[in-house]
Amino acid sequence: MKRVLVLGPAGSGKSTFAKKISKKLKVPCIHLDSHYWRPNWVPTPKEEWPAIVQSLIEGDEWVIDGNYSTTLEMRIQRADSAIFLDIPRRVSLWRILKRRILHRGQVRPEMPEGCYEKIDWEFIKWIWGFPKRSRWRVLEILDRYANSVKVVKIRKSRDMTIFLESIDS
Repeated sequence: MKRVLVLGPAGSGKSTFAKKISKKLKVPCIHLDSHYWRPNWVPTPKEEWPAIVQSLIEGDEWVIDGNYSTTLEMRIQRADSAIFLDIPRRVSLWRILKRRILHRGQVRPEMPEGCYEKIDWEFIKWIWGFPKRSRWRVLEILDRYANSVKVVKIRKSRDMTIFLESIDS
């Protein structure tokens, strides 16, 4: 594993899991959120985003976390492994709530300046709607590339630990 995608709904643990994989493999960790969001939650213009992602995936080794469906195809074509954290919604919601409490009034280390941890009704609806809105699309792309990319689907937190322990550094 040299180029790894970590995918999953908000609150699934993508960033934390990606950091752990990155450390174990001794390769750079790239959080797409830190490249997409500009200070104070201003998104990158749509026309600029593909070029930014292209420059991020040019390296020989990386772990990248984040969904961003508009660039998933280009990322998976460059990856050798893709891990989908297919975590239940209730777990994602719990983790988001916990993250909000732990980082209240703060900016998480992987986020740009001014992107204070927040939770609002729109974000809750986004998390709750992931299975119907996006999950099928992620699974479809993973299935399409399963012959050229090692695909791992993880449904439980303990399986994340088992997977990490199985990685040879």
